Parts: sequence; C-alpha cells; structure tokens
Amino acid sequence: MESQNAVVIGAGVVGLAIARALALEGRDVLVIERHGRIGEETSSRNSEVIHAGIYYAPGSLKAKLCVRGKKLLYRYCRDRSIRHRRCGKLIVAANETQRAELEAIKARGNASGVDDLEVVDRAEAAKLQPNVVCTSALSSPSTGIVDSHELMTCFQGDLEAAGGTVALRCEFLRGQVERNGFTLRVRSVGEPLDIRARILINSAGLAAGNVAGNVEGLAPRHVPRIRFAKGNYFIYRGKHPFRRLVYPVPESGGLGVHVTLDLFGQARFGPDVQWIDAPDYSVDESRRDRFFEAIRSYWPEVSRNRLAPGYVGVRPKLIRPVDPPGDFVIQGPAAHGIPGLINLYGIESPGLTSSLAIAEHVAQVLQQ
Repeated sequence: MESQNAVVIGAGVVGLAIARALALEGRDVLVIERHGRIGEETSSRNSEVIHAGIYYAPGSLKAKLCVRGKKLLYRYCRDRSIRHRRCGKLIVAANETQRAELEAIKARGNASGVDDLEVVDRAEAAKLQPNVVCTSALSSPSTGIVDSHELMTCFQGDLEAAGGTVALRCEFLRGQVERNGFTLRVRSVGEPLDIRARILINSAGLAAGNVAGNVEGLAPRHVPRIRFAKGNYFIYRGKHPFRRLVYPVPESGGLGVHVTLDLFGQARFGPDVQWIDAPDYSVDESRRDRFFEAIRSYWPEVSRNRLAPGYVGVRPKLIRPVDPPGDFVIQGPAAHGIPGLINLYGIESPGLTSSLAIAEHVAQVLQQ
C-alpha cells in the first residue's frame, strides 16, 4: 500500500493551488485526477476573469477569499510572467431604476474592501467603453483576465518542484476513515490501488458530493446536494469595440450574459444560466436569440449572424434556482469531527480568482 502525507482529489485550479501550498510547507502531496489532463472541467470552461470581489455578501468566504485572492493572483502572475491583463470592467444599467442596484453593488464591494469602484454617468461610460448604451455604469478598474491554463501549469510546476505528484487518469472510488488518517481505493489507469494518507482534501468540484458520499465514516448530513448550472458561451466572429469587460446588472443564479475578452482580443458572450440534472457540455444553439436580445440591450450594433457557438461550462451549485446567492463551503474537522479531512463544496465563480487564497485558508484549517 502506498503512503502519502496528503492526497488532494481533483486537479482543477483550486485543487492544484491547495496541493502547491501543502507541498511548499514540506508535505508529501499526491493529486489524483480522473481525467487525462489538469483542469479538464470547470477550471478550463469559464470566462478566465480576475474578479474584483464586488458581488458577494461582506464577510462571506466568497467576498474575503476573492478580495485576498485577487491581490495574490496579480502578484503571482506578474512574478511568473503568466499572461494576464488588468483591463477593467463596466456593469451597465439599462434604466434609472437599475442605477440603485449599481449603488448597492458598489456599497457591497466597498464593505468587502474593494475601494476603487465608481458609478459613472452615461457620458463617462461612453468614454470608457464606446458603442455601449447605458444610463449609468459601475466601473471596476481592478477586474482583469488571465490565461487559466498557464496559471494551472505554473501551480503544477511549483507542486512538482516541491516534491509533489499529479496522477492523471486516477479515479477515486472510495475511502475509509482510519485511526490515523484514511485508506483510499483508487483506479489508476484501469488498475485498482490502495493509498494511505494522513490528510485528505476533497477538491473534486462537480463530483465533490459524490466523493464525500463515498468516504465511509463521514456522516451523510455533512454531504450537501450538488446542483448543476450550465453556462453557454457564444464567440463573436469579426470586429467588436470592446476594450473592457461589460456586464449587465446580475440576474438570478449568475452575472448575466456579459462580454469578456481573451488575451488575444476575441470577444465572447456568456455564460447564461441553464439548470440541468447532470453535466452536459454541448452548446444549446437554440439560446442564440436570447443571447442576441440580451447583448443588444447594451450593444445595439451586435450582429446575430456573428454569434457562433463557443463552449459550455458547468457550475457546482449548493442552492436552488429560487434561492439567494450561495457561498463557498470549506468544511473541516470543526464541522464534521474527522481530523485531516477537508471538503470543498460549491466552488464556482470566483473560484479561479480566489484559488491562492483558498489554498491559504485550507492550510490554516489544517494547522488549527
């Protein structure tokens, strides 16, 4: 039986960040990933936005870890020459009624420590982002974009340089809580294998609930139901006027159909919110008309024919469609009573931005 100090389940951006942090502390770390590449699910199917931390309830894990994570991420990208850009963002109001919502978002961001937000009028918004129509807008200059693959590759490199290992095509099957840790049964390249670990980090994203449910000794009441929200993206073919990210006022379950840019300048729109029973990565082309109507509310010159199917991301949700926004859940021994076990549930946006701060938080929980 192989023995490890720490096993991290899931090689997405958060799992890799946690594994890196533990390895840099001198721990023997193994990351197991069921897919053949790192970041194959949520981490490679998002907007690649570095969020400022303005949407989340002050004092929530999302607010605290996003604001802290943004600072850490910009510093890390600068130090490691990871491609990124602090391009800024506008959240646009379609009418005067929505201006009050912008003011509320600004107040929420200020309460969480985001101090560079400004509500601007129509004329100033037009200077910041020509061709966008709005009555007012909230400017967030510290919002940016990042190459998520480069980021994950650097996390993996740091982990391996510190002696850690990433095992691809290695699927967690079940675990058993033991007196001094855990015994894990995995399937590695088709073959069963037992691993003993003192620390077990469940960062399995969409599968976090299934992983936790297969840890014998963890009470079922500590395993929440994971729901899935599909987000379709459409790519815009041809020229566009955008030099900043542009978002509408948030909607239930998401941030609305917004325009983001990749580091080569291509515009993409999404994600929308489509609640589904199981992960599905096919773009629903029937939603093109909804996208078109949503986009032209702030960019009237959009051409429907230039909206091409892009890709799909799926977010793990701990809430129902009718519920208010949820928070990250980072569940340690104080909650379930099992030393060395940490389950991460509902790590959706702003998980990429928060990844380094989440890793810090997990390391602190283990020290406690």
